[in-house]
Amino acid sequence: MFIDKNNFEAWMKRIMDRLDMLENRITKKEKVRHRLNGELLLDNQDLCFMLNISKRTLQRYRSSGQLPFKRIEQKTYYLESDVHKFIREHFNDGRLPGKK
Repeated sequence: MFIDKNNFEAWMKRIMDRLDMLENRITKKEKVRHRLNGELLLDNQDLCFMLNISKRTLQRYRSSGQLPFKRIEQKTYYLESDVHKFIREHFNDGRLPGKK
């Protein structure tokens, strides 16, 4: 099968335009941060990454009442102020409770 140069370049331009459009969508989504009454909400992934803990450890903090959370549309969120308070109250020798 033979494709001439003009057709090839036209197809490549369409592909590149489509990739640029997808990149813009992804970039816009990354900038979206959920807020509740003006306060930043963090999800499980954010918190696990920030605190360097597993999802199970995070669940333990929730279940024991150490870390307050909100459920919005079947997703768990944490108020930034609650996370700061949790860290101040439970940080011990540079380690979180339950971490070795």
